[in-house]
Amino acid sequence: MKWLLLLLIVVCDAVPLQGLTTNVSARPKVVNIGSVFTFNSLIGRVIKVAMEAAVEDVNASPSVLNNTQLRIIMHDTKYNGFMSMMEPLRFMESETVAIIGPQRSTSARVVAHVATELKIPILSFSATDPTMSSRQFPYFVRTSQNDIFQMAAIADIVHFYGWREVIAVYGDDDYGQNGVAALGDKLAEKRCRISYKAALPPEPTRENITNLLIKVALSESRIIVVHASFIWGLEVFKVAHNLGMMSSGYVWIATNWLSSIIDTDSPLPLDTINNIQGVIALRLHTPNSVLKKNFVQRWHNLTHVGLSTYGLYAYDTVWLLAHAIEDFFQKGGNVSFSSNPIISELRGGNLHLDALKVFDGGKIFLESILQVDRIGLTGRMKFTRDRNLVNPAFDVLNVIGTGYRTIGYWCDHVGLSVMPPDELENTSISRPNLHSVVWPGQTTQNPRGWVFSNNGRHLRIGVPNRYRFEEVVSVQSNGVITGFCVDVFVAAVSLLPYAVPFELVAFGNGHDNPSNSELVRLITAGVYDAGVGDITIITERTKMADFTQPYVESGLVVVAPVRKLGSSAMAFLRPFTPQMWFIAASSFLIVGAVIWFLEHKQNDDFRGPPRRQVITTFWFSFSTLFFSHRESTISNLGRMVLLIWLFVVLIINSSYTASLTSILTVHQLSSPIKGIETLETNNDPIGYPQGSFVRDYLVSELRIHESRLVPLRSPEEYEKALRDGPGKGGVAAVVDERAYIELFLSNRCEFGIVGQEFTKNGWGFAFPRNSPLAVDVSTAILQLSENGDLQRIRDKWLLRKACSLQGAEIEVDRLELKSFWGLFVVCGLACVLALAVYTVLMIRQFGRRHRPEEAEGSIRRRISPSARIHSFLSFVKEKEENVKA
Repeated sequence: MKWLLLLLIVVCDAVPLQGLTTNVSARPKVVNIGSVFTFNSLIGRVIKVAMEAAVEDVNASPSVLNNTQLRIIMHDTKYNGFMSMMEPLRFMESETVAIIGPQRSTSARVVAHVATELKIPILSFSATDPTMSSRQFPYFVRTSQNDIFQMAAIADIVHFYGWREVIAVYGDDDYGQNGVAALGDKLAEKRCRISYKAALPPEPTRENITNLLIKVALSESRIIVVHASFIWGLEVFKVAHNLGMMSSGYVWIATNWLSSIIDTDSPLPLDTINNIQGVIALRLHTPNSVLKKNFVQRWHNLTHVGLSTYGLYAYDTVWLLAHAIEDFFQKGGNVSFSSNPIISELRGGNLHLDALKVFDGGKIFLESILQVDRIGLTGRMKFTRDRNLVNPAFDVLNVIGTGYRTIGYWCDHVGLSVMPPDELENTSISRPNLHSVVWPGQTTQNPRGWVFSNNGRHLRIGVPNRYRFEEVVSVQSNGVITGFCVDVFVAAVSLLPYAVPFELVAFGNGHDNPSNSELVRLITAGVYDAGVGDITIITERTKMADFTQPYVESGLVVVAPVRKLGSSAMAFLRPFTPQMWFIAASSFLIVGAVIWFLEHKQNDDFRGPPRRQVITTFWFSFSTLFFSHRESTISNLGRMVLLIWLFVVLIINSSYTASLTSILTVHQLSSPIKGIETLETNNDPIGYPQGSFVRDYLVSELRIHESRLVPLRSPEEYEKALRDGPGKGGVAAVVDERAYIELFLSNRCEFGIVGQEFTKNGWGFAFPRNSPLAVDVSTAILQLSENGDLQRIRDKWLLRKACSLQGAEIEVDRLELKSFWGLFVVCGLACVLALAVYTVLMIRQFGRRHRPEEAEGSIRRRISPSARIHSFLSFVKEKEENVKA
């Protein structure tokens, strides 16, 4: 039978439909729609009553299908998948314009292939497989929410509580596989994942479920999502309860199958409700409208079966078809069917495939279905471009006692909220939120979501076996691993609220320093479960693993040979550079000359014999250094220049005093290497720790050629290379992390850190991506820092007696002209401006005095230019009182 059906599908896919047409009146008295489902199933008992009520209401309503009766023909598939595929073919033999069903996604997929060729729309509110797209099945219309939205809601719940991994329990069929695949995609968007896909046979036995849940119990994750069938879903919880998996620490999330059981069969038996205590379940959200309230009251008179959301969607689906049929007739549609000549060739035999008819108006009718926009029991019935219903939303339920409590809602455009979606239109939601939950085990404390797997295996913690700096981490001859990093890790793990069985495994041969980047890569590969040691957190490594909160801040610094600068007779000259000394001395002379020029004409202190005037000018200019000048200034221009100059002298004097004080009171160390900038500009060899990220940083970030880099393994090699220097095969400086350099300098006074720390890094413990241990250990490290234990551990291992020169400073940079050039420019401009104004005033006075003489033509002709200049200079030299007299 099955192979004949598949053959029919292939033939229909390959051959276009042609044939004779049997015309029916444009407005027939009766329009037939078919429906296939299992009458006695959980859904079937509800939707049968709901669809019958809907047909009754449609035929009684004058607003649709005037003088046309809607008739629904129902076929029972009796839990049989094959019948679910064959029964729709019986409708396709008759004049049926649409089919509601099948109930299961697997059957709907097969029937949709045939319906596409026969152009008969298939409407289903229970086939929620997210992979059944409109492109592949254009005549398949889903009248409830796609499972992709349900999985998005579960992913938001997982993310809301901070969980990272879940276990999915599902049936191994199209419905289960595709639903879990959609869940994996939505979790990935939240940086979460499915750690274990626990698949069950489509019709599992109790033994199948027990064996699977035992494997689940041995896993680390305690977040279990059950995407099951109505038939065997409750059996999963029954077995889980018997295995002790409904206790504290577990989280069970069920898709909407569980809420449908609760709504339909409520109240559930006491043993059943005990098996699902604390479970979170989703339910399709339907707004609390007057229309829905009236129907719920009417429902109790129709049947004793509880009303689930499937009943509401079944009722709305019938009404949707009624409005679509009305629109189809208004567009001039005709209910007519054609024979397929290819199928007609198969005439004869028991299958009667030649009876299958093509709905000629199927395309127009499909458009009418997709254009329906009405308010029903489930809310607004309108399709998007992707043929999903608008405003997808779910209720989030928590099973408590003999019933459940709504702890929140989920909708597509907002996410999780404690307010119903229909009340969120005019309300802004700052962040997701849910009411408190009573979890399995009758606890309200949010579960951590994971435990260490109960397989007896200890965590393998990789520890770099280094040749250098045993204080940080070292492997003893007896295999015991000790050091600062190990003590911090052990102290952090001891603060965790659960036991962490682990073993420390040395990584490296102990002769060469291993690469921490390689250790992180092995963690990603699963060789190690974590990495403990001096693992610097850098960008490259964060792409491979998760790191804890840094427990040591350690940036890169430069260490080089230094020498102590002793006091000398000329130490007072060291604050300024030679250029600064020259400019300062010149400024004193220039300002003195300017003041003399401005004051000479009217100030007796600046007059007299030439020798006296020169001495006065020198004395005045240099005495301003101590603000002890006795000569007064009379002119306004002279006072202005002097005021600005005294301000400049104040700044220079203060800077000189501060710099000289530092030089004479603090030990000064001198080095030709001033920092990383010096190493970038010269070609001297540079040492770096073997196996460290420092080499890659110097090459890729600072563009230092590889030929200049010299790998060094230990502090002894550091010392020897720095002593030898570039001339004897050594290095000019070593670049390493500050934590190591401080240990290195603790007993080596002839070396020192030069320049500033040029990177900001830290050490952290490495874990696999999305490992929940990384977050918990980070919290523990913060606790160690707050209670002082972290500092005590650091003092135990890394605190050493400082070298006698450890408090010395690298030679202070001498004060340069660039630090004061603005002051000198301002003073110079003031001098130039004053001289210019003074010169203009002198020329005007000279002109007024000699104009009467120049009026006499004979005299003017006898005065030469040189005589005029000499006359002007004499006028400038002449005292102001004589000029006025």
